[in-house]
Amino acid sequence: MAVETLTVDLGTETGPFHGGASGTLYGLYGDGVPSRAVVEGMYVRTVATKAQDGTQHPGADALEILPSFVAAGGKDVYLYMPDILRGFPYEWPGDTGEERLAGFVDSIRKQVEQVLTVGELKSHVVYVPFNEPEGNMFGDGEWSYDGTSWHTDPQHYFTAWRDVYRLIKDLHPDARIAGPNTCILYPEVKGFLAWAKEHDVLPDVITWHELSSPAEVRTNVAKYREWERELGIGPLPVNVNEYAHNYHLSVPGQMIQWISAIEESKIDADMAYWNIAGNLNDSAVEANKANGQWWLFNAYGQMSGTTVAVTAPHPNVQYTLQGVATLDREKRQARVLFGGSSGSAEIVVEQAGLFGATVRARLQEISWTGQLGSSAQPLVLRDEELTVAEGRLTLPLDNLDEMSAYQLILSPGGDGVVLPPSADWRRTYEAEDATYTGGGYSKNGPEGSPADVDKFATSGGYHVGGLRTGSDGVLTFDVEVPRDGTYDIRVYTNSHNLAEGVREHGPTNVFLRVDGEDPRELLLPLGYKWAVWGHTDTEAQLAAGLHRITLAAQDPDLGATRGDAVIDRLDLVLRDREAIDRYDAVYAALGEGARVSGRTAVLPRGATATFWVHASDDGEATVTVAHRGEGLLAVNGEETGPLADTEVPLFLAAGVNKLTVTASSENLALDHLAVGPSLGLLPTTTYPAEEGLLTGTATVGAFSYATGGKAVDGIGHGPGNALTLTVTADRPVRHALTIRYSNGEQPPSTHYNPDPVCRHADLTVNGDETRRVLFPTTFHFNNFWQLAVPVTLQQGVNTVTFTSDELPDFDGTTRNTYGQRSAFAPVVDSVTVTPLV
Repeated sequence: MAVETLTVDLGTETGPFHGGASGTLYGLYGDGVPSRAVVEGMYVRTVATKAQDGTQHPGADALEILPSFVAAGGKDVYLYMPDILRGFPYEWPGDTGEERLAGFVDSIRKQVEQVLTVGELKSHVVYVPFNEPEGNMFGDGEWSYDGTSWHTDPQHYFTAWRDVYRLIKDLHPDARIAGPNTCILYPEVKGFLAWAKEHDVLPDVITWHELSSPAEVRTNVAKYREWERELGIGPLPVNVNEYAHNYHLSVPGQMIQWISAIEESKIDADMAYWNIAGNLNDSAVEANKANGQWWLFNAYGQMSGTTVAVTAPHPNVQYTLQGVATLDREKRQARVLFGGSSGSAEIVVEQAGLFGATVRARLQEISWTGQLGSSAQPLVLRDEELTVAEGRLTLPLDNLDEMSAYQLILSPGGDGVVLPPSADWRRTYEAEDATYTGGGYSKNGPEGSPADVDKFATSGGYHVGGLRTGSDGVLTFDVEVPRDGTYDIRVYTNSHNLAEGVREHGPTNVFLRVDGEDPRELLLPLGYKWAVWGHTDTEAQLAAGLHRITLAAQDPDLGATRGDAVIDRLDLVLRDREAIDRYDAVYAALGEGARVSGRTAVLPRGATATFWVHASDDGEATVTVAHRGEGLLAVNGEETGPLADTEVPLFLAAGVNKLTVTASSENLALDHLAVGPSLGLLPTTTYPAEEGLLTGTATVGAFSYATGGKAVDGIGHGPGNALTLTVTADRPVRHALTIRYSNGEQPPSTHYNPDPVCRHADLTVNGDETRRVLFPTTFHFNNFWQLAVPVTLQQGVNTVTFTSDELPDFDGTTRNTYGQRSAFAPVVDSVTVTPLV
């Protein structure tokens, strides 16, 4: 069987890099969910979200996400104006079509007037007056204008579009209006465009949804561009503002196929919203962590220069090897993102000689880690010097994983450090292939597949149930490892937070043993539905040879399972535990005139180099910047001081951290940034919440997975119901407050979206200015996560107070009547205080 070839032609440029695939529908809940670093590092270009104060879903209010999104580098917020309403199809009030439309037009006026109050930020708003009008307001269903679809008779829709368009433009003359926002690019859209041109009400941005395939993205964009030529309009910007299905989202090997089609078409596009708001469409974990999909978009967003021609072995065919590539002539760097197939393949790079006779090639794997499974930075598979033969570079590949995406970075070769592989050995064991003994066994599936894209991607397509309350089940994995060492053990698993047996107690616990010894209890991740995968990690010292790893619902030393879980797979990884994470400056995001010179990034005064750094836990890490010259270092926007010539202890937040070097001298030369383990130099103290001062309804409650089994509940519903902790600092500097909390609030939903609510706390230090902090759902009040918040403490004794209350609507008076804005702070377990530097 012939090896499939993906060919990249560096000599054929196809236009400036656009970066439009990184859009999100309902991906931002509010400022901090997800964190600023997560949003900025994913290079999110566009957000489609609900009308301010809309009742469609909790959170994601357009004007509340707008300031922080723009500050994070975002371009446009697409305001879904019908999402002011409840239900889908939209439940607009009124007995007749005329009454319903008149009420909706009044709402449109109010929404525009709200936008006009936000100053210069209004230029980032794009109005979307109707959403899927053919199935909603101008369809043939119960909630339509008159029961007649605009496919059959478009007069009411066309008239409504004209009137709303003119209303918006009258109120906001510089407004951009998007439409028709149909669920697919219907043939009738061409007639809409012709009519809109005739009546001078053409959309400023053309939008439709592609809940189809990457192939149809290319085909339909080409079709639309042909309509423009025939009608004599445009070319207008296009935003395919809903794309991809559950089976695709979170899976790098699937999403790279969409990215390649969207980037080739030079359009913007927003990932579809099937699940919860505020996690960038299954890219972000908790508030500040990333999964594999996030790292794919981080790599995509750092592409620069121009795109170049890529020829896939099966052009424009989904579920095959596809890719996108860029060439940055100034950086003398080419990047290729590819994936979508398993087994062997080869990458052929034509015109590779522009980098010289020897090319440095770094190959990384961006693995699938589940929707709710955090991920470290991409794995380095190969980093080597290769010889160019007759202008061509051929890179044979094997052991590709169709769920992974891959990044190849090419630059001129020469003397320099190359990195060893991130892992010495890896192996995956599917749960459905393991041995199960005891009662209650179930093999579940098949889950998501090309034939059933509404279901979730699952390794091997199947998963195993049976480890639950009352079970005596044991799932046994027989494994073999190549040599002695400490191995990472990662269990991909899930418990539905509202399932019977889980709803009452929280995270499911199971018991792991290796060869019948070394028992340990594992708490398994909760999710918003079944087959939404996260992972639980541990490690074990294994000798070369055969071993037996068991997951059991009972352990003679540790107890019994409470809950209900499904298991997808088990991964074993052997890696160098002494290795330091190294981030080369030539691969960093360079700005303000920074340039590449050989293996070094050279920064003139004021230029920047940004590194996206992973930390496994909140706390101290040791950071070294290899440099010549003078510069300043900032971590997540917090200045840490001048660059040092030695290791520096810094606080890093668990998950994604943005480390930025800014040159303060001419021609600062950067080689790399390294991150190592803590040296224990930052003083750290943890304060249990139950030891604080409680007022009003704030009380100490029993939570079995809180530290010591206790945490503080009932904070909020008014400032009198508060928690105040007294903490100390040995110097007056910026500190991280790492808050261990839980939040299980989830009102009933009217959709397939589970709709959990983010709670907030108003945090006051020493009675000074209050900072509002959003806390994403933990899926249960007995499931605790951490969130790090930077504050300024004075030397000596400080007070930290948590309060909360229900936030009003934009007008400051009215309130949401569907329980979508919580009045309470999260349950607080503890607060850990650590200096940032």
